Amino acid sequence: MLSNATSGSTLASSRQPFIAADVGGTHVRIGLVHATGDAARPVDVVNYRKYACAAYPGLAEIIGDFLGTLDGGTAECGVIASAGFPLEDGTVITANLPWRLSPREIQQRLGLRDLRLVNDFEAVAYAAALVGDNEVLRLTGPATASERGPTLVLGPGTGLGAAVWIPNAHGATVLATEAGQAALSAGNPLELALLERMLARQPHVPVESALSGPGLLNLYGLLCELRGQAPAHATPGEVTAAATRGDDPLAREALEVFCGFLGSAVGDMALLYGITGGVYLAGGILPQIREFLLQSRFVERFLNKGPMRAALERIPVRLVEHGQLGVLGAANWYLGQTQHA
Repeated sequence: MLSNATSGSTLASSRQPFIAADVGGTHVRIGLVHATGDAARPVDVVNYRKYACAAYPGLAEIIGDFLGTLDGGTAECGVIASAGFPLEDGTVITANLPWRLSPREIQQRLGLRDLRLVNDFEAVAYAAALVGDNEVLRLTGPATASERGPTLVLGPGTGLGAAVWIPNAHGATVLATEAGQAALSAGNPLELALLERMLARQPHVPVESALSGPGLLNLYGLLCELRGQAPAHATPGEVTAAATRGDDPLAREALEVFCGFLGSAVGDMALLYGITGGVYLAGGILPQIREFLLQSRFVERFLNKGPMRAALERIPVRLVEHGQLGVLGAANWYLGQTQHA
C-alpha cells in the first residue's frame, strides 16, 4: 500500500493553486485545484483534463502537457494518486501502468516545489464523504448507516482498488489497502471451474483477476473455453456493451459472474475490515453497468455470509456516480497534509 510520504521538502501554502492527478492504468485525470476554505467543499477543480496513458511515454510528459495548457500561470506543487507500493528509491511498484512511476523524478524534471504520493483509493475515500445524495445510487441497506463507523470504498478499473475511511475525534484516518491482490475465492460450481482454470495458469489468482476490466475479459475468455465457443469480443468495453444489449449470452453470463464475484468480495471485505458506516462502490466499470448491477446477484452474494447476513443488512451500499472523485479526493488529502504540517 502507499504511505503518506512526501516527495518534496517545501510545503505549499493552502492559498496557492496546486495540481491533483488520479493515475489509473488506462487514463490519467488531472486538475488544477484551489482551496475554498469551506469545510463542506474544501476544494474546487478549476481546470480538468483526461489523458490516455498509452499515448504518452510517462507521467512527467502528461503533467508537463497539462501545466502547459494552464492560462495565466502555473502550479508549483501537487499530488499524485496511484495504486502501487512505494520503494525507498522513490519509485512505485504498480502492475497496471504502462510506464515506470517515480514521483521524485517527476518533481525534479518539472521543477516542482512539492509533489506527494497517495494511494488512489485512499484518495477516493477522502472524497466519498463529500459526495451528495444525488451523486450516489443505493444498492442495498438502509438509507443511512446505523452508526458512524468505518466505511469501505472500492472499485474495479484497470485493477481493483480499496480503502477504509475510519472516523476519529480529529476527523478521519484512511487505511490504504492492496485488497485487489488478495486471493480470489469461489462461491459456486461455475466460479470454482473458472478458478481452477486460472490456477492452472498461475500459482496465485488475485481478486482483480476477475474484478477489473482485464478481469472481466478474462472471465469472458474462460467461459468461452468452458462452452467450447470462440471469443467474439477483444476488450472489456465490448463485453460490457454486448452484455447490456442482451444480444450475446456468453457476454451476459460473464458480466453476471463478474457481479456475483463482486458481491461476494465486497461482503468479505465488509466483514474483514469491520465496516459499519457503509460501502461506496466507485471505479471506471460500475457506472457503465449501473442498471445491470441492480438486476444482478450482487446483493444476494453480498448478503450470503451465513449468520453475518443480519449485520450486513444494516450496511448501506452505494454506487458513486461522481466522475472526478479521484482528483477531488487527492486534492482533499493534499490540503489536509499541508495545512497540518
